[in-house]
Amino acid sequence: MTLRTSAAQAAGEPVRAGRRQWVALAVLMLPVVLVSVDNTVLNFALPAISKALEPSGVALLWIIDVYPLVLAALLVTMGALADRIGRRRLLLIGSVGFAALSVVAAFAPTDGTLIIARAALGFFGAMLMPSTLSLLRAIFVDRDQRRLAIAIWASGFAAGSALGPILGGVLLAHYWWGSVFLIAVPVLVPLLVLVPLLIPESRDPEPGPVDPVSILLSLTAMGPFVYGIKTFAGGANPLIGMAAVILGVVAAALFVRRQLRRPIPMLDVRLFTRAAFSGAVLVNLLSVIALVGGLFFVSQHLQLVLGQDPIAAALTLLPGLVAMIIAGLVVVPVARRIRPGIVVPFGLVLSAGGYAMIAVLGDGLSAAAFIVAFIALGIGIGAAETVSNELIIATAPAEKAGAASAVSETAYELGAVLGTAILGTIITASYRAAVVLPAGLTGSQQAAAGETIGGAAAVAESLPAAAADALMESARSAFDSGVALTAGIGAGLVLLAAVLAAVMLRRER
Repeated sequence: MTLRTSAAQAAGEPVRAGRRQWVALAVLMLPVVLVSVDNTVLNFALPAISKALEPSGVALLWIIDVYPLVLAALLVTMGALADRIGRRRLLLIGSVGFAALSVVAAFAPTDGTLIIARAALGFFGAMLMPSTLSLLRAIFVDRDQRRLAIAIWASGFAAGSALGPILGGVLLAHYWWGSVFLIAVPVLVPLLVLVPLLIPESRDPEPGPVDPVSILLSLTAMGPFVYGIKTFAGGANPLIGMAAVILGVVAAALFVRRQLRRPIPMLDVRLFTRAAFSGAVLVNLLSVIALVGGLFFVSQHLQLVLGQDPIAAALTLLPGLVAMIIAGLVVVPVARRIRPGIVVPFGLVLSAGGYAMIAVLGDGLSAAAFIVAFIALGIGIGAAETVSNELIIATAPAEKAGAASAVSETAYELGAVLGTAILGTIITASYRAAVVLPAGLTGSQQAAAGETIGGAAAVAESLPAAAADALMESARSAFDSGVALTAGIGAGLVLLAAVLAAVMLRRER
């Protein structure tokens, strides 16, 4: 320890991080990028998985959905567990489990084995994200440095989202579908070596007793709620979806009631009485809903309407994602001088402008126009996410950093689910209502082509040229008929987040 550090500690001043701490941040970025890549890379492997394992339609949906379902359900529990047993320890346990299950998933012989492996990946993945964000609170004591560290941490999501489609396209062009899961191994092995060397352990010095009832209630709240939302999005079994959502809401209410009555709660829900904390969580939730929902329809527009291949579509997304990363870093010195109640709403209004541009252009949206719109969207959300994530950590007590980080991550995962469910359902319903199918299709072809534009593209491959052209022209027109409405709703969500930020963050300096 240097004399300068000792003097700062003696004076009660925050100790500024040095080279070792910044290297530790680089190590903590590894699981962040990995989880982000894992969220996007699988979509590109689905055709190869369908051909190799021949899963049913339901099984294919579970291969996709079971990972975020388990991940979202366990984040709060794992955040509280990190505070109790140690955030570094839980990160290492999660890394070992995630790497091992990635190998199992890569060589899964059946669709059932792959579903189980994906569920287990969600279990261990829930250990990674809250641990990385909460460890930043312990490593970077100085708030200005912590804000920059969180900006770099948040940029890992955008970097992973950009890298996932490109990396997936390259791997699938040369290797089998399981190669997309093996990405985790070279990423996590160095983490297992470097984390014990660079990152000190941190935990809640006075953790409460283990509360199995609270753990069960948190799982019952998140799991059925996310499942119900996904069921609604699929358009099937609405009664089951409604029952699952109601069960989740009731369990959440009982969870909150129990936390308020316990002397040492698993999650201090009183944090939400702090306007800055709850406002930052809502900004995260609404902006992620808009971003993920937008990516859902834009990625299909680029590939199935404009005819880009997956790598070209990923490169079209790249400028906006790079803008998101840059904005998240540039906002750090700005946030030192301008209050969050001004910075965050300004950024979100800029993002709403990008969405408005997409809504106005509608079916005339070209790749160049989308790049401009997505850059505006990325700048605003990148800046807002950096400030809001830092507020969530800064306004929570240091000993509860794991639980607070879990709330932030839960808002992100729930936002991703709701983005696909809300905006994805709207554009799917618009497509179903507007598409006109040519005569001569079989029953199964009508069902596939009338459901999604991707189904129409698959059916068109087996039709004569004239019928295929007619089907795809109708499908593209039907799909784009919902773009304006969906983008308009996305703009409204971002504007709502801007208003909430202006009101709830106005006193935060």
